[in-house]
Amino acid sequence: MRTDRIFARLDREPEPPKIEIPRMSRHRVVLFGATMAFYLAIVVAVLGSSWLVELDWKVMLYRPYEQWPQLHAFLDYFVVLGQRGPTAVMVMAWLGWRSWRQHTLRPLLTLGAALLLLNMTVGSVKLGLGRLGPHYATQIGSAELFAGGDIFPSGHTANAVVTWGILAYLATTPRARRWLSVISAMVALGVGATTVYLGTHWVSDVLLGWAAGLLILLALPWFEPLIARAEAFVFVVREKVRERRRSRASAPAPAPVPVPAVPAMPPQRGHEEDDAPVREPVGVASGRGPGRPLPARPYQPARSERPPVVPAGTRRPPHTERTPRTAPARPLGG
Repeated sequence: MRTDRIFARLDREPEPPKIEIPRMSRHRVVLFGATMAFYLAIVVAVLGSSWLVELDWKVMLYRPYEQWPQLHAFLDYFVVLGQRGPTAVMVMAWLGWRSWRQHTLRPLLTLGAALLLLNMTVGSVKLGLGRLGPHYATQIGSAELFAGGDIFPSGHTANAVVTWGILAYLATTPRARRWLSVISAMVALGVGATTVYLGTHWVSDVLLGWAAGLLILLALPWFEPLIARAEAFVFVVREKVRERRRSRASAPAPAPVPVPAVPAMPPQRGHEEDDAPVREPVGVASGRGPGRPLPARPYQPARSERPPVVPAGTRRPPHTERTPRTAPARPLGG
């Protein structure tokens, strides 16, 4: 096999391809109705404690994990293919590359819609019926309903059907759809059987989980118009953001605002300079010639060189209410 063909298929397509969106055909409607009838029949059988509940207890008391202990280590890892977190991340990575390559958000939006429907439908039935698991059963032969549990239907099984079945639903060629349908069905069947082997679910939990996941896949064409509107809305928002970025990049830079020149202020003179007399240039007044020197002035010391003047007398104000002190009279010696 030539590697250039492989890398050519990995490159991004120049334009979005024409993808045929599944429609709600008559065949699909019939399958949806039959699956819904099967779903309701299982719920009624468990509520009535019928033969299906007896089968649950027989398998539980058989303890498959003790009959084939050599499979326990492998199946502990295999059951992860039904956990919502790891499987959603793996499938989202693949569908994200598909969205980039085909210039469309439909794969990611379809996965999001399927997981949302899964959480709403399966989660509400789990909480509403409140069934306990085999490890927490309290009475042999009882359906263990409305006891605060959350295992009916099996979330691992329903999630495996939806997460891996979405790959077959989004396949672009009939051949890829057939192969992916077979692979996803085998994974979903294996995950459901593994939960029964490990003793975490009843047989009826797994049957209802398969039916719940299949109902979501069959109902997805009804949500295709909503997915298309959501994709168009996201693209419109993206174009608006791009236009804003382009307008900001192409907009001319604003012209610099001229700063008005501030006239220079004349230097302000201090009080000492204001009080100082203005000296006239030599030879301007009194008729003296420019070459005649001025008479020498007597030396006047600076203020800092002058000796301090001590004022005479005291600076205290006179106090009239005080009487002058007089020396006490000494007795005369006799």
